[in-house]
Amino acid sequence: MEERTYKTMGGSGALNIALGVVVLVVGVASGVLLIISGAKLLAGRSKILF
Repeated sequence: MEERTYKTMGGSGALNIALGVVVLVVGVASGVLLIISGAKLLAGRSKILF
């Protein structure tokens, strides 16, 4: 019974680490894309005529 618990905890821990890395990468990538798009908007605002 205890061995089964340790295996379950090990699998759960590995899954949490893998998921954390994926979320971190997606968060950094989306942050970089938001910064780039915001910079493009600020750079192009002088070209807008009303």
